[in-house]
Amino acid sequence: MLQDYEKKRDFSRTAEPAPGADGERTGRLIFVVQKHAASRLHYDFRLEWDGVLKSWPIPKGPSLDPRDKRLAVMVEDHPLDYAGFEGVIPKGEYGAGQVIVWDAGTYSPDEGGALSFDDREEAERRMREGLAKGKLSFFLQGHKLKGSFTLVKTSQGEKDWLFMKHRDAWADPGRDVTAEDKSVLSGLSIADLKAGRLPDRAHGGPVLNPQDAPGAKPAPFPKSLAPMQGTLTPRAFSSPDWYFDPKLDGMRAIVFIEGDAVRLASRTGQDITRQYPALARELGLQTERRMVLDGEIVALDERGVPSFQALQQRLGLQRDADIQRMDSEVPVLFYGFDILYADGYDLRGARLADRKALLAQRLLPTGRVLLLEHFEAEGEAAYRAAVEHGLEGVMAKRKDSTYESGRRSKAWLKVKATQEDEFVVGGYTQGAGGRTRTFGALMLGQYNDDGRLVYVGNVGTGFDDRTLDALLARLRPLKADESPFDVMEPGTFRYARGSKDAPITWVRPELVVKVQFAEWTADNHLRAPSYRGWADKAAGEVHREAVAPPPVDVERAAGVEEDVVGDVLEQLRQPGDKFTLLVGEYRIAVTNLDKEFWPEWEGRRPLTKRDLLVYLAQIAPHLLRHTRDRPLTLTRYPNGILGEYFYQKHWEGVLPPFVDTVTLWSGQNESDQEYLICNNLPTLLWLGQLADIELHTWYSRVNQEPDGAHLPASYAGSGEELERSRLNYPDFIVFDLDPYIYSGGEAKGAEPELNRKAFQKTCDVAFWLKELLDSLSLSSFVKTTGKTGLHIYVPILRQLDYDTVRAAAGTLGRFLVRAHPRDITMEWSTQKRTGKVFFDHNQNTKGKTLASIYSPRPVPWAGVSVPLRWGELRDVYPAEFTILSVPDRVAETGDLWAEILANKHDLGAMLEAVPVDRG
Repeated sequence: MLQDYEKKRDFSRTAEPAPGADGERTGRLIFVVQKHAASRLHYDFRLEWDGVLKSWPIPKGPSLDPRDKRLAVMVEDHPLDYAGFEGVIPKGEYGAGQVIVWDAGTYSPDEGGALSFDDREEAERRMREGLAKGKLSFFLQGHKLKGSFTLVKTSQGEKDWLFMKHRDAWADPGRDVTAEDKSVLSGLSIADLKAGRLPDRAHGGPVLNPQDAPGAKPAPFPKSLAPMQGTLTPRAFSSPDWYFDPKLDGMRAIVFIEGDAVRLASRTGQDITRQYPALARELGLQTERRMVLDGEIVALDERGVPSFQALQQRLGLQRDADIQRMDSEVPVLFYGFDILYADGYDLRGARLADRKALLAQRLLPTGRVLLLEHFEAEGEAAYRAAVEHGLEGVMAKRKDSTYESGRRSKAWLKVKATQEDEFVVGGYTQGAGGRTRTFGALMLGQYNDDGRLVYVGNVGTGFDDRTLDALLARLRPLKADESPFDVMEPGTFRYARGSKDAPITWVRPELVVKVQFAEWTADNHLRAPSYRGWADKAAGEVHREAVAPPPVDVERAAGVEEDVVGDVLEQLRQPGDKFTLLVGEYRIAVTNLDKEFWPEWEGRRPLTKRDLLVYLAQIAPHLLRHTRDRPLTLTRYPNGILGEYFYQKHWEGVLPPFVDTVTLWSGQNESDQEYLICNNLPTLLWLGQLADIELHTWYSRVNQEPDGAHLPASYAGSGEELERSRLNYPDFIVFDLDPYIYSGGEAKGAEPELNRKAFQKTCDVAFWLKELLDSLSLSSFVKTTGKTGLHIYVPILRQLDYDTVRAAAGTLGRFLVRAHPRDITMEWSTQKRTGKVFFDHNQNTKGKTLASIYSPRPVPWAGVSVPLRWGELRDVYPAEFTILSVPDRVAETGDLWAEILANKHDLGAMLEAVPVDRG
């Protein structure tokens, strides 16, 4: 069945899966759409049945407009493993080009309106019959494609079909679905693949059925589930390891769908289905008949923003007539953000990334049932957008987190625009004026760790007349003879309404309310509280909300705020060869600012130490991202690049308070030595004052996040200790391409100078290397060295030590040398390198360094090691990138390597494909 597929491909060259024993699949039938930039861009639509993927390339891609008839040409069957294939098919191979998984999900034939999602045998039989008749009708549940579609065979050609959308609730003529260009598997686009960013093959294919998710367990349908809760954190943050859900102002709900029965449960497990009849009916339309969802029930205010106060009108209604009336007057929506059970599998042990993938394709949006869209990585932008749209903030969730039922976890962090918490009502004060018949303020408390109820203040605002009456009706039956507060210092009563001597009515501590407030005061009382509604929570569970710091890996480098940089630049414009530079709270004495560091070059003026400091200040927000937490080797030029220079690895003596260091074992000195780390703007400028023109950083770092927690943080005491530590496990495999192609103008014995012939040959070698890395599905990032060559970095998980990484780099180098012996060399003798590009794999050694991204270099044109797009490599020349030009370039392009650590690969996958030669 797969003979045609196999005949067209050389599996020693392409990373496409070879036909093999895929094993017997269970669960729903799957579909996949792969966007494929071959000689012409097209979309490969594939449907699973009878153990293969039936395939139809669609040149123009799918459409959600029922009027569109898209040509689809049936081609050879593909193996089921192809559903997870993303990467680059090499030149010369069939279908050469870039491929991403544009959409994926499950499907069922739906001819006549009947669905067979839960009966594979019946579904496959119906698809075979449809193929024989030349008409296939099917219901897709993917991330992007949902609803009913059809493939109809035409009379134009044996292989020609038409792909069309049926008219249903998911048709959308106004939406160009092909504009949504990201992979649903890796999040990458075709443009990303062309730029050198590739998906990690080790991560496998898409999660399309519950059993595909590692950690999912077969289990009976649950009767109840306690929701997972988040921990408050004080500020927004960004991280590629986190998702960011908008935080909605509604009521948490767990939805149980079993057959035709739908049940909604509150956070405390109370059955609230009867309160939301229209919502329950729409949830019953889901095609998944055994499913548990976690989400939020919301009502919208007049601005269209979720409002708990609007929802409050529907809470506690008992009469059917009232419920039906409010179902019309205050309609509610359900936003699903997690899936906990599906098709016989408990998903709580699966990682959130897989649960989100399943949720996106299993949940069918309707008028009242919606998928809560999340942000990836950019948590600060997500928080700003949420607040600007009137939402509470965001809920940050670790992508690899499991679902901890009933627990408040630090794997979920709440970032809120205003503070809000739940409080127990212990009494109320007599009202005055318009509130004489109700009350003035509620007296609030929370339980401490000893189980004692602590008074925290009064709330007297946020009530309307209806709320006042409803609260008083709930409080009167709770009347008590004495105060329920165990901790209540005399004189601390804070009355929002009424006089200081207003009488107090004490109540049993049973009613829980939500209150918004500005902050906690020094004596632990609420400042500017405002009532938000009552809460569905047991009073004994009400404790002051704990606060957790943001993840350590996303802490900002100190002193890179825009205003601080601007102030430094303003000071450096003032005259004077020396003065004290103020950098935030720190002072740095700068001297010899007008000393020439780089000579005049092709009509450009000489550049000075002042020019160096200006450059470092301008580029700091980007450069510090790449030097952070990495030991540094200094190259100091006290009299400029034409004078004497010296290297400095260790520091002895007193350091400024802002400089971070790490103590590690030095084999050369056979003792512990202190190494500098450049983590902030003051340190960077201080290094500039020391005439440290070049910034050479290690490829490994001391920070454990996000993939180094398993490695020891002890680097001192012995070489063995250093070998075991994080600093022996690099973030990158690096390739240093150094041309030994001479211009003819060099002095005898000198290194080759920059020339266009040499640089173009280096570009050739870089592209040959990229093609090899592409075939291994390894992302590659390219930058100039700032001198004559190129550096290529592949980000890797910290699982392999320097020796293994160096051996892997050597294997790749020897492969290229065999393929291009006249152009590439790995010879250590410089005499044997002449006329070739030197492939230096030995840079992958503990303690060796390369010029950091954005590091200046000691060359006459004042070059900078600058990141490039692969697509521009042929059109640029290293001398274009100087300390004068690079800040403008980065202002236009941004930092092209900003997300390099978010694109890490399991190097083990490469070592499996290319056996390491340690010779």
